[in-house]
Amino acid sequence: MSQTKVSVNELFGINVFNDEAMQERLPKNIYKSFKKTVKECEPLDPALADVIANAMKDWAIEKGATHYCHWFQPMTGFTAEKHDSFIAPTNEGTVIMEFSGKELTQGEPDASSFPSGGLRATFEARGYTAWDCTSPVFIKEDGENTTLYIPCAFCSYTGEALDKKTPLLRSMEALNKHAMRVLRALGNTTSKRVGATLGSEQEYFLIDRKFVEKRIDLVMAGRTLFGSPSPKGQEMDDHYFGSLDERVATYMNRLNIELWKLGVSAKTQHNEVSPAQYEMAPVFSSINLSSDQNQLTMEAMKKVAKRCGFECLLHEKPFAGVNGSGKHNNWSLCTDDGINLLDPGSTPHENMVFLIFLCSVVRAVDKYAKLLRASVASAGNDHRLGANEAPPAIVSVFLGDQLNEIFTTLAKGPATSCKEGGKIKLGVTTLPELPKDTTDRNRTSPFAFTGNKFEFRMVGSSQSVSGPNFVLNTIVAEVLSEIADKLESSDDKIKAAGEFLQKISKENGKIVFNGDNYSQDWVTEAEKRTLPNMRKSVEALNTITEPAFVDVFEKHGVLSKGELKARQEIMLENYATTIAIEAKATINIAKRQILPAVVKYSLNLAQTVNGVTSSGSDASVYKEMLDEISSETKKLKSAITALEKSLTAAEEKECTAESAECFCNGVIPSMDKVRMSADKLETLVDAAQWPLPTYAEMLFLK
Repeated sequence: MSQTKVSVNELFGINVFNDEAMQERLPKNIYKSFKKTVKECEPLDPALADVIANAMKDWAIEKGATHYCHWFQPMTGFTAEKHDSFIAPTNEGTVIMEFSGKELTQGEPDASSFPSGGLRATFEARGYTAWDCTSPVFIKEDGENTTLYIPCAFCSYTGEALDKKTPLLRSMEALNKHAMRVLRALGNTTSKRVGATLGSEQEYFLIDRKFVEKRIDLVMAGRTLFGSPSPKGQEMDDHYFGSLDERVATYMNRLNIELWKLGVSAKTQHNEVSPAQYEMAPVFSSINLSSDQNQLTMEAMKKVAKRCGFECLLHEKPFAGVNGSGKHNNWSLCTDDGINLLDPGSTPHENMVFLIFLCSVVRAVDKYAKLLRASVASAGNDHRLGANEAPPAIVSVFLGDQLNEIFTTLAKGPATSCKEGGKIKLGVTTLPELPKDTTDRNRTSPFAFTGNKFEFRMVGSSQSVSGPNFVLNTIVAEVLSEIADKLESSDDKIKAAGEFLQKISKENGKIVFNGDNYSQDWVTEAEKRTLPNMRKSVEALNTITEPAFVDVFEKHGVLSKGELKARQEIMLENYATTIAIEAKATINIAKRQILPAVVKYSLNLAQTVNGVTSSGSDASVYKEMLDEISSETKKLKSAITALEKSLTAAEEKECTAESAECFCNGVIPSMDKVRMSADKLETLVDAAQWPLPTYAEMLFLK
């Protein structure tokens, strides 16, 4: 039966060893013990592991799997996997299919070739993967290969985290610990755990592969290093939420099927602002599961795109002059018994639990704004942040009219009222009145409250969400621990809570801004408020190891000073390496494609000038064209030479931080000058002779 004819109910989660599969295949006592382990975050009993592993093996083999792999998230920002078959030889020269509890729970991939930021020397190769039983195992089909995937954490021989999942799991524990302290102090005796939930909106571009195959920059760097603007871009506002192209709709359908099979609840899909730009969004789930599923989503997007003749671009700014792509990080806090701690209810001014958790987030963002900015720092995101379609590099919080009124009032004492929502009357009798939210949305804010969650809009489209979210979890846990200390030491909890809310309103109100974050007025105002404005990632990354940031991570057991320093080193090195690849691709394309095309066209023009002149006619127009091209070609050649020199200077720096600075302040400006001349020449050279597919072709032809 065709996949498209199978109902979604039948399709959803068929490749996941989920609760339904476990109930069917595990003995009842094993199932109950395992569920208790997961729910209460207890250590896994080794006796359970053998039984569970055997059930997983049988399930996977029935689905055609021959191998299993420990699937983890090293500091590359991508995922990694080492495959082993289920076969085990027998004395009779045959094989049997085996899979033990030890093979399920622990693996040993080589750790020496993954980024470690100095935590491990090259000769110290041993690393371990450990099964994260809070994220279900799944089957993945890659061509004719079917494998059982086991989500894992990844650590060194000496116990340091070498991945993005481990600090996320640690931060979840810290957040739960201090959120529960606050709830208990405020009288909640029923909830047992607090966890963060996450929904990641994923933006992306789809470009016909025939164009990508002719663009080394897209192949090597994921973005266009050259390209004159298309005559039409996004200025007509006709692509956003527009009708889907049939070929794109087919891609989206096939993507949904792949994701649904993996248990990813892909829900929303639509055209985004820029031509050839789209978005998908899943339903919320626990932060750890959602992070894993976003990695699967990005991988599936690229694989399905190739099957459909597209290339999926996840770079934050693949095309200059049109919108870039982000990954809006919708984060909230929920208890195990279903209470959303960021749900204001109908009377938020009277909801002490809501106000405490809301204001805790505001205080955390204010105190650790630089750390949040560093958590989304990358070479790609620098092109997007601060552009006229994305949040600026200045971190601020949007609360909306109702909550802002309450927050401001708290500085003077308890809030006694709040703004009502009301109704929207459309003036047409056949249309219903619409319930009106108490506040409008602010799509320019980098950190906006949106009903019952916060939307962190600075996260880059290609980025793993684990990094920004373990930072967010940790800094909120820190403020909650501060509040819990105050409440636990006070006889009058409500009075103490009110005093702390007043303190937050007075001390941290500068981070709250409800206006237009894109305006220059806000940049000026933010400077008056002493809010950091770090436009460049290198500047943000250099702040990671400030004493206050080291202290907060060490206090909550999320990262040691050495682990944090290693991450800083890796991110700076990644930044420098990314720019180096872009610079080398720029030089390659400019020297081997653009210059030869320009020289060839110049020769044709010169021959035309000579021919027209020898015929006795006026060749001045052709001569002007040749002179203009010759002048710009000279600028291009000079810019290429300057870029080569700046690249060499940057690569000669031995210190990673100094190298990154050199790439940022030397190489990038040199690349920009090469592009400026090349893009000018694109507008002058015969289109038939220009070697690169144009913006107009890539953005509009499917």
